Amino acid sequence: MKHIESLSRDNKLKKLIQTVPTEELHELNRDADLREYLVYSIISQQLSTKVAKVIRERFLALFKNKFPTNKAILKMEDEKLRAIGLSYQKLSYIKNIAAFFEEHKLNKKDWSQMDDAEIAKLLTQIKGVGQWTAEMVLMFGLCREDVFSAGDYGIQMAMKKLYKLDLQGKELQQKMISISERWRPYRSHACMYLWAWKDKK
Repeated sequence: MKHIESLSRDNKLKKLIQTVPTEELHELNRDADLREYLVYSIISQQLSTKVAKVIRERFLALFKNKFPTNKAILKMEDEKLRAIGLSYQKLSYIKNIAAFFEEHKLNKKDWSQMDDAEIAKLLTQIKGVGQWTAEMVLMFGLCREDVFSAGDYGIQMAMKKLYKLDLQGKELQQKMISISERWRPYRSHACMYLWAWKDKK
């Protein structure tokens, strides 16, 4: 595979790749809808995978098990969204997403016409969508192959261990970005390996 060959030029990453079975890597959902992915990422924040799945199912059940339109989300009573386990902050972020997509007519947007930085800049205008969420959307929602998330805690832990980095905060992130430059144009794949390696039992 092209990306493995390319990433293996980094000797430390090459050794790591050899220890991670393909089935342990995060799956990229090539059929993901960006708006759905955004809403689900807000629902899942700070929750275990199991709890997030339950709340996602309850959310869909509110809309007859079909992902709702922006208008349906905006019309849904806050109390009903609270009753399925969403905090006021999360439900307001989800409504912000719906309002933004409706206002900017983004439902039928051809995202392939925009580069990663343009998409991140657009999405982070939505209150509740930060840089990390935008990076996850690019990686998992749009399957972009060259996204790097220096702010992701799991990536930070993995790189600190792999590259013996005794740094914190901005200094750590700058060093991580500098190391990641050698992984272009497959930085998303490198992140998948780092996550899987960190989670290995």
